[in-house]
Amino acid sequence: MRILLYRGDGVVTPWTQDFARAMPGVETLDWKEGETLPPCDYAVLWNPAPALLAQLGGVKAVFLMGAGVDAVLKFGDALPQVPIVRLGDAGMAVQMAEYVAYATLRYFRRFDEYEEQARHGLWSPLAPHAKEDFTIGVMGLGKLGLRVAETMRSFGFPVRGWSRTAKEVPGVECFAGMASLDAFLGGTRVLVSLLPLTAETSNLLDRRRLATLPKGAYLINVARGAQVAEPDLLALIRSGHIEGATLDVFRNEPLPAPHPFWDEPRITITPHISALTIRGEAVRQIIDKIAAFEAGQPVDDLVDRRLGY
Repeated sequence: MRILLYRGDGVVTPWTQDFARAMPGVETLDWKEGETLPPCDYAVLWNPAPALLAQLGGVKAVFLMGAGVDAVLKFGDALPQVPIVRLGDAGMAVQMAEYVAYATLRYFRRFDEYEEQARHGLWSPLAPHAKEDFTIGVMGLGKLGLRVAETMRSFGFPVRGWSRTAKEVPGVECFAGMASLDAFLGGTRVLVSLLPLTAETSNLLDRRRLATLPKGAYLINVARGAQVAEPDLLALIRSGHIEGATLDVFRNEPLPAPHPFWDEPRITITPHISALTIRGEAVRQIIDKIAAFEAGQPVDDLVDRRLGY
């Protein structure tokens, strides 16, 4: 079996070594711009070059080295007409839950305010927030969103979820479809976005929808930056309607130096690290899915190009 391994950042050697250890006898190939790709059975990619995509029509399937698919689907008709498979979890769900739990608890327990007080040498206990007033709203109830919802429920927060299609999750008040989005937002104190980036979710959180959140709401975005209308979010934070935000993703990454988010103390910025792919787990998952392809069995996490994820 021959497998192409390609990353846009060029960091392929660790993946090659892991595949060699976990799948003895496999031949791994690399590719550089201007080369002709030899015949291969599967391709494992991240941030592929357009010239490479044009040569993948003969593979049985393309596997992605992450859960997000927008960086590949943006190529549209230039993509080979073969199955595309994303990672399901590979250690990312627990990381995402840790990140969201930290950001939520920091706001709920008023640690951000205590940090500011400490910088000025102030000793002043603040009135605690009431947990029943802190409904956590999770947008996106896939594997990552479900883990986040479960984690926040374990802390005793009321949790609600919103998804494109109807779902039932024990202990979670579920909303589905665009018609229910305003009702979902209107009762959410901490909004967590875990949605895939599609034509429908691009700029989904604009001024009108963000203003639907109750006064004093908080935003945590660990999905894609393009889902949030950044000037609208900034305006609502400065007006006091939204209390603040923890943002891990942005429309342009790295976040440009002159971006106004850097100067807004109520926005906490992290450099797209909320859930990193754990390579060993990812390789094992991909190998299991290749085995399913070879055996003619169903394969999880097939990308639906029509839906965009």
